[in-house]
Amino acid sequence: MVIAKDLSRVGRDYIQTGFYTEVYFRRKGVRFIAIGNGVDTVNPISSEFAPFMNVLNEMYLREQSKKMRTFFRQRGNSGKPTNTLCVYGYRKDPADKNHWLVDDEAAAVVRRIYQLAIDCHGPYEIARILEADKVECPAYYNATHDTCMKRSNTDMSKPYAWNGVTVSNILQRPEYMGHTVNFRSSKNGLKAKRETKPQEEWMIFENTHEAIIPEDRWQLAQCVLAVRRRTDSTGKANSLTGKLYCAECGAKLNNHRSRAKQTGRESDDYYDCPTYSQNKGDCCCHYVTTAFIRSVLLQMIRSVSQYAVSDEAAFADQVRALSEVRHADTVKDMTAKAAKARKRIAELDTIIQKLYESYALGKTPESRFNLLSSAYEKEQAQLKDKLAKTEEALATYHADTTNIEAFMALARQYRDTEELTTSVINSFIDRVVVHAPQKVNGQRHVQIDVIFRFIGCFSVPVAPTILTEEQLQEEARRARERERNHQKYLRKKERNKKPPHDQAAA
Repeated sequence: MVIAKDLSRVGRDYIQTGFYTEVYFRRKGVRFIAIGNGVDTVNPISSEFAPFMNVLNEMYLREQSKKMRTFFRQRGNSGKPTNTLCVYGYRKDPADKNHWLVDDEAAAVVRRIYQLAIDCHGPYEIARILEADKVECPAYYNATHDTCMKRSNTDMSKPYAWNGVTVSNILQRPEYMGHTVNFRSSKNGLKAKRETKPQEEWMIFENTHEAIIPEDRWQLAQCVLAVRRRTDSTGKANSLTGKLYCAECGAKLNNHRSRAKQTGRESDDYYDCPTYSQNKGDCCCHYVTTAFIRSVLLQMIRSVSQYAVSDEAAFADQVRALSEVRHADTVKDMTAKAAKARKRIAELDTIIQKLYESYALGKTPESRFNLLSSAYEKEQAQLKDKLAKTEEALATYHADTTNIEAFMALARQYRDTEELTTSVINSFIDRVVVHAPQKVNGQRHVQIDVIFRFIGCFSVPVAPTILTEEQLQEEARRARERERNHQKYLRKKERNKKPPHDQAAA
């Protein structure tokens, strides 16, 4: 015998509930009683309306589900977090459950994870490092701290069970920049499967709580994670992988590295163009050693950092050299002009509206209306065009200012660095462009363009040197020789692209 308070206590899915009450219990000889609904299978008449009751019970549940989705939609649109649990690294504010506070102990682990990622450690490698150091995983940490909520399926026997998926989720969460992210997933109905939404459909509210990771470091971690790195025979991943590009075809240069079998020391460590490796006629080798690139980068980072710190004003002027707006006084003038343009555009909207009303009432002749309206609309269009250009220039100036400040912070920290670590490379370097080699007087010359983060391609200005007549002639001769070699390379490349004569004849 099965006794229930009413049919809704057995279930609100009318298909499943009907199967048990109408089929399964009868087949097994089980007496079913629903006290509140007066259902007793001993009396067949009492069960006649049971299927309709099951349908009504499910309709009630669907209505409640619809109300809850509406509630969470309104809550998410208002900027309040829709998730019950805080993201690892935060705890709920006792005074306001919708506000998050930084949990110092967990936040230190989050900062360490991001630093390891910037140092080119992958998510699974970071998980092994944390597990080896006996750092509590998020599930166990939440279960053992009063400020967090324990999940029912937490395995308390494995306190250090970190895995790569957990680390990857931490590294991809914008919440650590102080943002609230809602609507990562959704359900279309009561019985529908929850589906993950693409990132473009997320609703992000910025600066709703204290950040654990600054935005520039968060973005840097995303750039590092986007590059696939794998260990080779040396047992370590090259920190320059993904940074070097071919100037001619734009492909990422491939790294080749191996150990000498006898001594165990590194015998080869260089980069070349993959387009050349696959088809030698499409590009050239671009052979360049890792040691040479590292020496160039260390020298460039130190020289640019020292120059930036020694003369901030000149450094800022040179960074803004390509921008339309370079000085703060110009910014004030352009801001005032933009405000004046916005005011005039609003006035023209009012004038055009009143002119149309006057024309509609017959107070203004059609010819005069057409003349005035076209003049006003032309003026308004010109003002909108100028305003858009001004706002774009001002946005560029403010972006340059932010980027200069970010680079200055790095320059002050690393201006005297003696070692080119992975963290230094990823903090400073966006990419390195390697040009085709040229031979001058029997010597191989390779042009290297270093593109810094925040400031782009930057070179420290040097004092001009006065060359003698012989030196000027030598420089001109070298320039002509470089140009001849380059034209020779282009002709060879063009010949390799042409089909053979017999194929062309066929």
